[in-house]
Amino acid sequence: MKRIAVLGGDGTGPEVVAEGIKCLDAVAKKVGFEYETEDFNWGGDRYLETGEVLPEGAADTLRKFDAVLLGAIGHPDVKPGILEKGILLNLRFALDQYINLRPVKLYEGVETPLANKGPEDIDFVVVRENTEGLYVGSGGSMKKGTANEIAVQESINTRLGVERCLRFAFEVARKRNKTNTVTLCGKTNVLTFAWDLWERAFHEIGEADYPDIKRDYAHVDATCMWMVKNPEWFDVIVTDNIFGDIITDLGAVIQGGMGIAAGGNLNPEGVSMYEPIGGSAPKYTGTGKINPMASIFSVQMMLDQMGETKAAEIVEKACITVISGKMESMAAGKMGMTTTQVGDTVAEEIDKL
Repeated sequence: MKRIAVLGGDGTGPEVVAEGIKCLDAVAKKVGFEYETEDFNWGGDRYLETGEVLPEGAADTLRKFDAVLLGAIGHPDVKPGILEKGILLNLRFALDQYINLRPVKLYEGVETPLANKGPEDIDFVVVRENTEGLYVGSGGSMKKGTANEIAVQESINTRLGVERCLRFAFEVARKRNKTNTVTLCGKTNVLTFAWDLWERAFHEIGEADYPDIKRDYAHVDATCMWMVKNPEWFDVIVTDNIFGDIITDLGAVIQGGMGIAAGGNLNPEGVSMYEPIGGSAPKYTGTGKINPMASIFSVQMMLDQMGETKAAEIVEKACITVISGKMESMAAGKMGMTTTQVGDTVAEEIDKL
């Protein structure tokens, strides 16, 4: 019996995560996967009511579960950054979810803004270090509010953090068995201290333990250009926290938009959290216009990472059928069906497989 914590969060988050769980239930019955869920109301409404971002011991509570499903965080009446740092970053750090895993995959029937590119061209994975770098919050300010104000933001990179991220990326490439290539995305020509560590570790680990995996390097600006011009060049991209945050949003656009992009915040030895990478989209709350497909794909990713490979494959096949033949668009309000109908249709396809 797998125990899954559900954080619906804000805006349309509870709506999309409900459709993900609907599909989880359908595939669980299909393959005999047993699970139970528990809901937590951590988000903007609770913060406005109590003034508390997370209850005491929140991370310890989540450690008792096998996985966490998240809807979205972000409330229009809460200053930006409070919930994002207080909930998302707090939990990622506390649960040591040191990998952010982002598949970038274009499915048949999904529009991409890239001319002359199709599903055979856009199919790669970004492995982003998730607990270090600029997001650690190291630094400070002096003379704030004056003409002589100084602000320092430091990027923290440890050999432990870099190495475990790199090893995960090499393992992903080996498992995918596509071109067996890992591309290190950095900025070695300017950010010489941090990226000297990344580059040395990349080649040392690759040469010693992954001789079957080809190693490549690209500056982050070149990576952005090639993701647009030649996305077929990539198999697995590995990078640090800030660069990963940027290039994964670009990846979401080329794979068809936020409505289909899912991600995982992983602790391979602990509790991982899965989520659609789009925001809470409060303007669509309660309208039935939001696309839940990214949330359903986050369930698919969760199943795969928990070892329920057959169930994950069934969910993906059902999603592909619905995307390619039954939905008019991935854009909110243009799907040709409501949020609930998308979930119903995927669940129906799961039953048929």
